[in-house]
Amino acid sequence: MTTNKVLPQITARKQVAKSRLFSIEQVDLTFTNGEKREYERMSGKGRGAVMIVPMLDQHTMLLVREYCGGTHTYELGFPKGLIDAGESAAEAANRELREEVGYGAKKLTSLHTVAMAPAFFDAKMTIFLAENLYAEKLLGDEPEALELVPWPLADYQQLMQEQDFNEARSIAALLLVKDHLGGVL
Repeated sequence: MTTNKVLPQITARKQVAKSRLFSIEQVDLTFTNGEKREYERMSGKGRGAVMIVPMLDQHTMLLVREYCGGTHTYELGFPKGLIDAGESAAEAANRELREEVGYGAKKLTSLHTVAMAPAFFDAKMTIFLAENLYAEKLLGDEPEALELVPWPLADYQQLMQEQDFNEARSIAALLLVKDHLGGVL
């Protein structure tokens, strides 16, 4: 589906905050109907991120439980990380998989690229299915070892009932994999 909507005109921009991970920008806009608004938006580093759904075998996914600073909780989800300078999304996916799970993948399938809070954040994440895994561990940047949790894909509905499995990106990844591998269930 396409749209013929004309984007509002940016009349002014200024950085209002900056951290190691992102910056916050104030953007003054004029819409085609003459309405003026001031928006704030976060800008990431621009290379994007990846999330990987590793399949230990035809029926078993691997998840990780890790500390999440935003909620100050341990959450269950799929391995993920930023794309480093000079890396493709697939290279980043295989690196993050080796760092966080201790496996590499002989087969990576890109399932979808999702936007993360596009109303105020310009970040995108590519979701991969990783198959034909082989043992290979790389040193990552996690402050502690991640708990590895095997889960039967057929029990995906039970996974969605788990209190610590609630990140929207992980739920989207699970449903994409379920649809992609539908015949395996």
